[in-house]
Amino acid sequence: MDIQSTAHEIQLAVAPVFLLTGVAALLGVMTTRLSRVIDRARSLEGDWSSLDEKGQVETRSELALLERRAHLASWAINACTAAAFLVCVLIATLFVGGLVGTHLHWLVAALFILTMAALIVGLVCFWREVYLAMHALRIGPPVSQLRRE
Repeated sequence: MDIQSTAHEIQLAVAPVFLLTGVAALLGVMTTRLSRVIDRARSLEGDWSSLDEKGQVETRSELALLERRAHLASWAINACTAAAFLVCVLIATLFVGGLVGTHLHWLVAALFILTMAALIVGLVCFWREVYLAMHALRIGPPVSQLRRE
């Protein structure tokens, strides 16, 4: 291989790096959300002994929701990490295939499809976690208390 064809193969192999950058940004957001969920759960568990029976019931309910959210965030992170790994394998496959001169079109296509599937799973889990967080959001006193005033 000459220098120009090697440079072209590097260009082809580097193109998916932009996808890898996007997945890395998503992973940053997802890990931040997971850490916030964990921090909130630890805070509630720390206050447990000072709660009355009604407070413990409400806290138990919130902890169950936080546990569900943490699992979804974890699945989202796992799926997006798998997508990032598959992008790395895809980049290596493109480069090695071009360097050696083999035709790995089916492998490249399969890796890209698997990458997109993993990314879709991660985004669906993330979407569900955000939905649960927004569904459980309460700002201010409950509506029933506002009606009494």
